[in-house]
Amino acid sequence: MKNIIIPLFCLILFNCSKSNNQNEVKADLVEIMDEDKASASMDMMAPPPPPKEEEPINAISEKAVNTTPNVSATQNNSISKKIIKNGDMEIQVGDIKKAQNQISEILKNNKAYIQSERFNNNDTAENLHLSIRVPHGNFDALIISFSNGVGSVLSKNISSDDVTEEYTDVSIKLENKKIYLEKYRNMLKSASTTKDMLEIQENIRELEDEIDVSEGKLRFIDDRVNYSTLNLTLFKEKIRSSATSKIGFGSRFGDSVTEGWNSFVAFLLGVISFWPFLLFIPVLIYVWNKWRNRKRK
Repeated sequence: MKNIIIPLFCLILFNCSKSNNQNEVKADLVEIMDEDKASASMDMMAPPPPPKEEEPINAISEKAVNTTPNVSATQNNSISKKIIKNGDMEIQVGDIKKAQNQISEILKNNKAYIQSERFNNNDTAENLHLSIRVPHGNFDALIISFSNGVGSVLSKNISSDDVTEEYTDVSIKLENKKIYLEKYRNMLKSASTTKDMLEIQENIRELEDEIDVSEGKLRFIDDRVNYSTLNLTLFKEKIRSSATSKIGFGSRFGDSVTEGWNSFVAFLLGVISFWPFLLFIPVLIYVWNKWRNRKRK
């Protein structure tokens, strides 16, 4: 009997501990469920987050314009030196036609061309004005050719203008405007109202006009850099005669005095030009006197 009571007592204790564990597990589950319900109720009671406000189209456009695009700093280094060379020359020649033929040959050798030509003929002189465009690398050779073989150089003025900074500034601004233009075009696709579309289209139109102006300025600078300009004047002075002059009596009288003086100076210079022969005059006088004295004796 004692052997039966002891196992029964152990079995009863085992069942009691098992039921206590089950009650504890159930209590834990109840607490977890209560916490989940409490958190869910708190989520339901909390106010919803404010809706994200859409940024108005004007603010977006201002932000897009005021934002500085990330233009590469190496662009400045990629632009080579931009130097514009110009010159003015005045050459006195003996024959305009002959000088024109020489100039044509010089231009051909230096791959230059005449951009404009103007001829003036009056009582005092003949003037031929030429505007010549020559490749930048041949500019100095052209100046040397005109100075040596055409006539007497009366004046010469050569200038060089470095426009690298201006060219770089225009190039960077042009790239920025192109970036802005692309942003505006993307904004136009997402515009929701007619007013926004019209504002964006107006901004696009203004940017396109500015881009055209900037590109035209760059082309103009490139043209001036690649081809230098030389303003050449050929000058032939005329000898004005009082008999053929078409001006008034006073000026003709002055021309007559001038012609008389010029004739005297020309005669005097002609006599002086015979100075080697004048050296023989004293010798001839000495020989003549000596011969005469001998004849008298």
